[in-house]
Amino acid sequence: MKKTVCSGAILMTALSAHAQSSVTLYGIVDVGLSYQSSAQTGKQGGQLNGKSLVAMTDAHATGLSGSRWGLRGTEDLGNQLKAIFVLENGFMVNSGTLAQGGAQFGRQAYVGLSSPNAGTVTAGRQYDPVVESIQQFSAPFWAGYMSSHIGDIDNLANTNRINNSVKYTTPSFGGLKAGALYSFGGVAGSQSRNQIWSLGVSYNGGAFSAGAGYLNARNPNVSFYGNTPNKGLATANNIGSAGSATAPEALPAYAGYASANTLEIIGVGASYVLSQTTVSAIVTNTRFEGLGSSSGPNALGYSGNAVFTSAEVGVRTFVTPALLAGVAFDYTTRNSMKGDGGAKYMQLNFAVDYSLSKRTDVYALAALQRATGRDSLGQSSVAAISGFTPSATDKQLGVRVGLRHKF
Repeated sequence: MKKTVCSGAILMTALSAHAQSSVTLYGIVDVGLSYQSSAQTGKQGGQLNGKSLVAMTDAHATGLSGSRWGLRGTEDLGNQLKAIFVLENGFMVNSGTLAQGGAQFGRQAYVGLSSPNAGTVTAGRQYDPVVESIQQFSAPFWAGYMSSHIGDIDNLANTNRINNSVKYTTPSFGGLKAGALYSFGGVAGSQSRNQIWSLGVSYNGGAFSAGAGYLNARNPNVSFYGNTPNKGLATANNIGSAGSATAPEALPAYAGYASANTLEIIGVGASYVLSQTTVSAIVTNTRFEGLGSSSGPNALGYSGNAVFTSAEVGVRTFVTPALLAGVAFDYTTRNSMKGDGGAKYMQLNFAVDYSLSKRTDVYALAALQRATGRDSLGQSSVAAISGFTPSATDKQLGVRVGLRHKF
């Protein structure tokens, strides 16, 4: 009889613990075919060579949602306090390889405490408050990575996460929420080197929503652009590359600014919902400050500040409950550096997304970009739609059709 009572007590304790804790497996698989009108194949005699390209790619590069799987867990600690964690892996479904530079949990990896009255504190590799506060007003939120501003210059497509970070997010007060993040640089004797800090605030109140955010990254070539396993060396260009006779350039719009002492990103955005239609607008300012004052490479001898300003307007609507269609236009300018007259990038984005079920959809995306002026590599600016190989000319068309499944 004692054994029965004891066994029953153990069983009830186990069931109670199970009821107070949960771990959820979730993920997205998104693959498609992409076409680009011009893709660099290398350089010959200082001239860029390019040809059209059709390829199967994971959405990580050009689609709606990079493929991923993750674990999300909570434990009830009592008094409305919960322990939480997220481990989220990104992968390339077309090849089975890891995304985010080979990181095992490169999308997110954090643990923390959460209370509905006090807010949430988390620590690990995380999204920054700028992304969380204003991404919802930008085209990448509904038209995919290829619709981001040149090279995702303002990180609204969430190309770069933040390592070694502690983040606090307030509860929602009538739709108003704020967040703050600090990333430790981890350099002995220099607390500020490689540090990142960020602030964000957002308001969601029925039809009208708005947000603003700010990010400051010291030595960004390492702290912000070099925080994945395939990067990190202070003397390497972790942002991009100038290419070669056999390799294309990477992020030519700002790859030349790896020697910046500080990266600053500030943005504001808003949207308004009219029945089934959402109108949105966003403005961002990205600054590479103190060029030539960090250990990053500076092949062209830049000094001063390189400043990019991007403005975007977009409209999307549910044509039917299952069919979403949208269009957005963005315009990015960069100030003159070493008397080069600056650069301009204009891009028109289109998206159509049809839901076959609650978890599966098919979509078509298109982007048309034109570049003018001089880029950071000291050459005539080339078009470079985010996620695609840069063009060999000042124009580029990118198209993608894809299939996405969520679980």
